[in-house]
Amino acid sequence: MGADRMRPTLIYDGECRFCQRSVDVLRRWDREHRIALVPFQDQARVAAFQIPLPALAAAMHLVLPAPDGRVFSGADAVPKLLELLPGRRWLAWGFRIPGVAPVARRVYAWIARRRHCLVRGSGPE
Repeated sequence: MGADRMRPTLIYDGECRFCQRSVDVLRRWDREHRIALVPFQDQARVAAFQIPLPALAAAMHLVLPAPDGRVFSGADAVPKLLELLPGRRWLAWGFRIPGVAPVARRVYAWIARRRHCLVRGSGPE
């Protein structure tokens, strides 16, 4: 199955339990299936996005559908994800407060570096 270019697509680490739990929350919030969820390990589906594997391994990526096609990664993807979810859009406002985005990027980077240690048994299944 190729990439879903009709919906926003979140590419994440499918072997990380912290990431899996985060995606599970997103899946519960996204009752209308507005966002395609694709682990970066699914090489056939992620190849169409032409994002280098090291970048995919380092952070989640949100790819907006064509014709926009913009890509947001790491903490920058979070407010965009929230804006796509009815009932959660209001949470995105916090990222517009001056100084929040740089702090969010540092926190995301810290979590991303330690994500395999943050959840018990968070190694590959």
